[in-house]
Amino acid sequence: MPQTVIRRVGLFGGTFDPPHVGHLVTAVNVRHALNLDLVVLMVAHDPWQKSFERGVTRALDRLALVEAAVSNVEGLVAGRDEIDRGGPSFTADTLETMSLKYPDAQLFTIVGDDAAAGLPTWERVESVVAQSQLVVVDRPGVSVQLPTQFEWLRVESPRLEVSSTDLRARFTDGRPLDYLVTAPVLAEIEKRGLYGVGGRIS
Repeated sequence: MPQTVIRRVGLFGGTFDPPHVGHLVTAVNVRHALNLDLVVLMVAHDPWQKSFERGVTRALDRLALVEAAVSNVEGLVAGRDEIDRGGPSFTADTLETMSLKYPDAQLFTIVGDDAAAGLPTWERVESVVAQSQLVVVDRPGVSVQLPTQFEWLRVESPRLEVSSTDLRARFTDGRPLDYLVTAPVLAEIEKRGLYGVGGRIS
């Protein structure tokens, strides 16, 4: 069989600590709206804007959770380029790597409205803009004010009020996780003993 040509690739970066259904809903809806061949859920090695706030679960553990999350979802893949590169994770560097991996593809950088508002603070933001089309994910019926110096594509996606912070707390105190993380992710968390499950807190 001839190999499928990948022409449109979305980069959806995150800490994914842990990945939850909100991440998947966003990725699937953006892929559909923009007719993307792939959406890469790129696992940050060192999320420099978050790592000073709290301890972040080991990168390879988070990668395994994302791999479990996307294992049965067409068009979604886990990305490990930032882990392999090491050091702080910068989108400009990741896009350079992706442009080599998918040389004929148009790249799309997918961000939520909070991240979009803070885009001017990103490291080498001009490189991000030059290498990719910016995509902001809007809550239905709510359009946030975006930095006007950049050109944006807007995609509406159901905004599920799920946060990784709340999920970690639920693991700790035993509240239900049903329908918030997928069964493969929960199984991987239990296998690895993450978030206090199985006796180890990460």
